[in-house]
Amino acid sequence: MARNNLAGLATTRRAGLHRPIAGIAAALLCCTAMTGTAWAQTTAATTTAAAATAAEEPQDQDIVVTGTLDALPNKDVGSVFGFAKTLVETPRSASTISSEQIERFGVTDIYDLVAQAPGTFTNSFFGVGGALDIRGTPGEVYFRGVRRLDNPGNYPTPIGASDRIDIVRGPSSPIYGPSKTGGYMNFVPKSARVSGGALLDHAEGEVSYTGGSWDYNVLKAQLRGPLRVGGTEFGYSLYAEVEDSGSYYRNMSTRNVVLQGAFDNQITERLRVEFGGMYQKYDGQQNGGWNRLTQDLVDNGTYITGSAKPLDTNGDGQLAPAEFLAAGNFNPFGTFGCGGGSVLASSFTDACLNSTYPYLALQNTGTTKLSRKNVLTGTNDFLRNKAYTGYFDIIYDGGNDLEIKNQLFYDGIDNKNNNSYGFSQFHNSYVIEDKVVVSKTFKNQVGNFSVQLSPSIRYTDFKHGDDFNFEYFHRVDLTVGYTPLSDRLLSTESDSNYSNYLKGHYTDYGFAALTDLDFAFGLDVILGVRYDTVDVTSTNVLGKLRVTNNVVPTGSGSKGGWSYNGSVSYKLPFGIIPYATIARQTTVIAGQGSEIDAATANGGLFLTASKLYEGGVKGSWLGGRLYGALSVYQQERTDRNIQSSTVNQSVQTKGVEAEMRWSVDKHLLITSAYTRAKVYNLTFLDAGSTFSFFGIEDLVNVVNPTLTLGGQVGGLVPIPDREASRRQGIPTNLYSATATYAFDNGIALSGSVVHVDSVFSGQSRVVKLPAYTLFDLGASYGTGDWLFRLTVKNATNEKYFRANFTELFGSTIVLPERPRSFQGSVVYKF
Repeated sequence: MARNNLAGLATTRRAGLHRPIAGIAAALLCCTAMTGTAWAQTTAATTTAAAATAAEEPQDQDIVVTGTLDALPNKDVGSVFGFAKTLVETPRSASTISSEQIERFGVTDIYDLVAQAPGTFTNSFFGVGGALDIRGTPGEVYFRGVRRLDNPGNYPTPIGASDRIDIVRGPSSPIYGPSKTGGYMNFVPKSARVSGGALLDHAEGEVSYTGGSWDYNVLKAQLRGPLRVGGTEFGYSLYAEVEDSGSYYRNMSTRNVVLQGAFDNQITERLRVEFGGMYQKYDGQQNGGWNRLTQDLVDNGTYITGSAKPLDTNGDGQLAPAEFLAAGNFNPFGTFGCGGGSVLASSFTDACLNSTYPYLALQNTGTTKLSRKNVLTGTNDFLRNKAYTGYFDIIYDGGNDLEIKNQLFYDGIDNKNNNSYGFSQFHNSYVIEDKVVVSKTFKNQVGNFSVQLSPSIRYTDFKHGDDFNFEYFHRVDLTVGYTPLSDRLLSTESDSNYSNYLKGHYTDYGFAALTDLDFAFGLDVILGVRYDTVDVTSTNVLGKLRVTNNVVPTGSGSKGGWSYNGSVSYKLPFGIIPYATIARQTTVIAGQGSEIDAATANGGLFLTASKLYEGGVKGSWLGGRLYGALSVYQQERTDRNIQSSTVNQSVQTKGVEAEMRWSVDKHLLITSAYTRAKVYNLTFLDAGSTFSFFGIEDLVNVVNPTLTLGGQVGGLVPIPDREASRRQGIPTNLYSATATYAFDNGIALSGSVVHVDSVFSGQSRVVKLPAYTLFDLGASYGTGDWLFRLTVKNATNEKYFRANFTELFGSTIVLPERPRSFQGSVVYKF
């Protein structure tokens, strides 16, 4: 959603399902029974076909090490460059988290991934885990190697539906098309195929229930296996997840349904199809956290109380834009109204506020201790999202290492978001992409040489509206909750007075070529190039806007851009592989709803690029049981004319990432990671300042902070040097480690630890959030087909905070994180 842009920056911002679990469980088990019957009727034929296929296909050459939870990077993945290379051989910083790791360590959302991989710390996006911040900037989400619609905080990305999650740090390979600077998560859904490509020769599945603190309730079921349909081999994988949970926080809950299916059909010896999809219906709320932010609130929990002055003149219990405008300016930019004419926070004084903006002051003020449960969420707030994802791949094996693949992909969202403090938005967007990849490998005594050619077309359609011009966090007293003094009448409720209301579409026509020159003497060179042309059409729906002055009605434009990659690595003795990569990647600048506004379309400012310089060393030792990686990098946007604060920032990041994974023996697995990152906002640095809303600690010459809390003052934050331009909320240093030990009697223990440096909550650097160390612990017991697991999150009950949208609101709000919690699971596998 676009935010109020008083400084002229193009900033954008984040922004019925309830079924009885018992009934859904019965339905899932019935599906299991019916599918099991079909399996019994076809098992003999399928087993024979699978055995024949396995005999014809080359056997899997991946290293298999027992007791690793599939955490060691010894298997081929194509999520980085598109070639079947292990992460050890891939000249980029990347990690894989397996479904076994997700289960053992109790990973339930993207924030839990920080313990498993370096470079992945994430600020709060109003409490919704949509996508990771990777290398200090918002990342992207891919599904089977294809980019989904942006999701900074539209809905929580489902974790449990994945067979593995690949985290790639830095822009993607040219074969995948335009992407962001920081990196991406690639979700690989559960499949009917096993390692080596053969279909399962039997049906298998599981049903689980997890319950926990604050009425946490999640039911999952999955089933996969082979069938013979129409004389051909057919594999299926079905997954369902239903959540009906409460929350630690006041006025919050979660209703979530995830349905996923994956199907493989071997039509002929040379031709097969892979198709499937995922549906997710989410009903929850965004969480803005604490308002009226001060250092004393963070350190001691001391909260400023008081109610705003009445404005509800028509008595309907809500505050309409006209009621604010009739009383005065509730969003002063600088002290122009006082005659001072300064845009700095230091220019505001008690005298200025009393004389010019008396209606901003609170009444009946005082202080109290604030519970972390009391946050900005109101009883009528909601975040509702339906996501639809589908794919249909046709793969032709031409023999002699020739493969032709056509990938058809669809992803769509229907989103609506209401927040009583004054923000609402909707998105109704979808993307369709079709990509052909022709792959050929030439093998001889000199080495293996692979080539990929890929034309593609990607069409994005968007409809987006948001409402932010009367967004006042501080009017509500969190110890009381929303009343007619603080509850806003939202644009999505009145279908009027929108800040933005856009509809349009854009098409990306791309062509990529990539080669992997893997010489037998140890040298490996990967080269790639791509060109994209993006055509955009955008329309402002003027009848829905509150203000139409200077709004461009329609816009269109076309722009092209080059991407390239050059990587080199060399296999030294003792398992050591040094590497270096230089890459340039085209980036499309769009908002949270995948929208591009009309003015941006006319100006051709929707396409820019990023560059990456990365060097490192990787290695695998002890027969594949020990893996280590170290990378040093610098990456930055090449064009700073425009940025999206929510999904695509113009930043430069410098950092170091280190990772170790060691399967000590079949019982013990240890991992560790270290991240050092400094993220500089280049737009802010070039301009020497940035617009921000001022918090209490910014107003150094205001003695009585309650004089501003009925509205929201703002202005410019000076950016005098590189250090001041750093993106706040992202720690300089982050350390993590995990360990798990599985006894021979079925008992397994696990633990993870993450240590995070102290950070500032906002760009003006006036409130510091303390450093913290998080411990998660787990224990499980497996006997026969049953597994019982207990997970304790934040085991030491650490009090910690997460910064929230640091560029605009970091000095005004912060998210207090949850205390110790427990989860227990019962799993039946068959």
